Amino acid sequence: MENIVLIGMPSSGKSTAGVLLAKKIGYGFIDCDLLIQGEENMLLSDIIEKKGANGFLKIEERVNAGLHASRCVIATGGSVCYLPRAMEHLAGIGKIVYLKLDENAIARRIPSFRKRGVVMRGNITDLKGLFAERIPLYEKYAQITVDCNGQTVEETADAIVRAIGLI
Repeated sequence: MENIVLIGMPSSGKSTAGVLLAKKIGYGFIDCDLLIQGEENMLLSDIIEKKGANGFLKIEERVNAGLHASRCVIATGGSVCYLPRAMEHLAGIGKIVYLKLDENAIARRIPSFRKRGVVMRGNITDLKGLFAERIPLYEKYAQITVDCNGQTVEETADAIVRAIGLI
């Protein structure tokens, strides 16, 4: 089987459920946010502060569009949906799975967007605006959607396994 690429809002469970999923199915795990931090030698929030949203997105596009992997669960950053070239590449190397989580659940999980390192483009300043801008993009690129509302991390990983048809 090809790679499994997880997309979705920040704190939707891409990294946490992704690690568990990789263990369950015997795949490797790649966290694109950690790759970016490693390459830039700073936290995501510091990259965004220093280079701005557009500078960060250029780095994110380079990292995601240049990713080579086989039999891996790939946890992308929440803003990868802004990058058509990266999304096209990821769709070419794996199955795109959108981890859907409602606005209230995300708000509970992210107390501070700035500290978290969330890319806010243009005049988007809050979660409502971020949802309005990103959800249509996640839905556009998703080959499979997994609703994570009310699920534990374990249940989310199991739901991904079922949605992909591995059990």
